[in-house]
Amino acid sequence: MAQTRWLDDDEQETWRAYLEATRLLIQALDRQLETDAGVSFTDYELLVHLSEAPGHRLRMRDLADASFTSRSGVTRAVTRLEDAGWVRRVECDDDRRGMHAELTAAGAAKLAEAAPGHVGAVREHMFDHLSAEDRAHVRDAYTRMRAHLLG
Repeated sequence: MAQTRWLDDDEQETWRAYLEATRLLIQALDRQLETDAGVSFTDYELLVHLSEAPGHRLRMRDLADASFTSRSGVTRAVTRLEDAGWVRRVECDDDRRGMHAELTAAGAAKLAEAAPGHVGAVREHMFDHLSAEDRAHVRDAYTRMRAHLLG
């Protein structure tokens, strides 16, 4: 059995800083979206993914895989978005068991309304605190991590 490679003090501090900063950032972005646009961070994220998808439509499982939310969480969120008129469910032509979520015109309008405030909050809480060199380091590190995790 392999020996555990415990985190050293520097790695532990880095890990904890990452976790806390990420949690606080998501909370701040969620508050801003709720206050200014009446939409949660989760719902906003799903609207963005649908807006960028071909035909503004994604299979429910693909939408879940692309988001921070579990499959059951996406199902609940899509129900909320559907009730608001921002998304509709459409049966998959090639698989009767599958469903697509599709962005509606009202959903696209809601996204366009919410986006400027959200981008402002991302800038305020993240990019205004990073130099160009910091951004390059963060981008490079997370690009390598993403490549590793995607296999």
